[in-house]
Amino acid sequence: MNKLSQSDTSPAIGIGIDYGTSNSAAALFDGKQVYLVQLETNNPVMPSATYVDRDYKILTGQQAIEEYIVSNMGRTVELSAEVLGEGRTSTGQIGDHGLPEEASTEKVYGQSFVDASQKGRLFRGIKRMLGNQQAPRLMVFERPFRLVALITPLLLRIHRSIVERLRAIPGKHAVDHACIGHPVNFEGAAEQRNNTALDLLSEAYGYAEFREQCFYPEPIAASLSYLHDFPAANGQLLLAVDFGGGTLDLCIIKREADNFSVIATHGVGLGGDHIDQLLFRKLLFPLLGKGERWRRKGQDREIETLFPFEEYEELLLNWAISYMLNQNQFTSPLLQRMEYEDAGTVKFRRLYDLIKNNYSYLVFQTLKDIKATLSEQEQATLDIPELDLELTVTRQEFELHIAELLQRFRDAVQKVLDNAELEADAIQLVIRTGGSCLIPAVREILDGLFPGKVTEHDPFTSVAAGLAIADYYGLGTSRSDHTTTG
Repeated sequence: MNKLSQSDTSPAIGIGIDYGTSNSAAALFDGKQVYLVQLETNNPVMPSATYVDRDYKILTGQQAIEEYIVSNMGRTVELSAEVLGEGRTSTGQIGDHGLPEEASTEKVYGQSFVDASQKGRLFRGIKRMLGNQQAPRLMVFERPFRLVALITPLLLRIHRSIVERLRAIPGKHAVDHACIGHPVNFEGAAEQRNNTALDLLSEAYGYAEFREQCFYPEPIAASLSYLHDFPAANGQLLLAVDFGGGTLDLCIIKREADNFSVIATHGVGLGGDHIDQLLFRKLLFPLLGKGERWRRKGQDREIETLFPFEEYEELLLNWAISYMLNQNQFTSPLLQRMEYEDAGTVKFRRLYDLIKNNYSYLVFQTLKDIKATLSEQEQATLDIPELDLELTVTRQEFELHIAELLQRFRDAVQKVLDNAELEADAIQLVIRTGGSCLIPAVREILDGLFPGKVTEHDPFTSVAAGLAIADYYGLGTSRSDHTTTG
């Protein structure tokens, strides 16, 4: 049972930080009122983006995205082999210093390539990588960066914004503490992914001057925010559905007067980023050459096969490293294919232009815009003039394209009900939050399972607000006694 009352050690002002896959938010709570922290100009929501230029100057948030777009729009990618080390050969003789004499020294280039003309690198979705024990570092030009080093600048900016916001609240308030949100389960296959991710988050928050930390599940935080705004929800079984950029998190809680208990939780790696990648596959791959034939000259005859588009797919779906396609092994087949003037040639010209001019991020931003438009309208136009591409998409087509992910969403809802040993009709209120909950098909699934019981609650800020409330009442757990639920 969790009691909504302060202890002697609780802070005068609760601080909550929701560092998300796509966006971040922060909030304060003084026991009566929630105060959202403005992280961008007149906006409490900040893109979770970090930009590092070649001088290792770092930008964050919307400024990071804008700088990346300006510096890369229409830029031709130039790849060069990266030096991985030096190889030395010996004469077999011992020299004056007791070391083998070197006959020659040469650079070892291997198979790693860098974009020589790239002015800076943009990092988004770092949160999705935190549970992956195989990816502790990312190469940024010539230097290895730990994931912590890419998160910390964002958190430092949030810390400065919190300090500024507290100046408007009477009293002297400490800013060295915070309640930190986390998904029920981070992405990753390893059993230790949650502990791995939380350790990295804790380290980054410590560097950002949040030395006293507690952690709290994001869907429970969203529930707390709702219960604060609507205190009359007494004795109810509530289902919170937090569907964000990287994860889908669910919890069932019961409110009893000033107390509440967590009945069940469930979380899966499913979010807006996965939808964007699926849309890329379904909508754009066929317009970039997938499924087209490839004729080329052999030694004694002409050969015709399907174009090997599958070799391009994974890099296309990961815009941050799609510049790796700018190698001869990828561009030469495209140039050969473009020599044959047929109905498919224009598709390969699009793909070639996308690769040479580094338009991958532009494509993904367009897909996000389409998704947002279809949340409000019955159809939208996917327009990318840089690739001479214009396509009308209806909401019905969109829902057909993402049908497999919608089924995973439905299955996750059923799983949390099974964990709680409850039928759907036992739930009295459903709180949906997170940007992906704005998708009409998602709303329809919830409305169908829980008719008349679904309400939307601050999709982008409810988690941060709930974390501030949890901090004020001392509900979070420290890293030493933290446990996760699957």
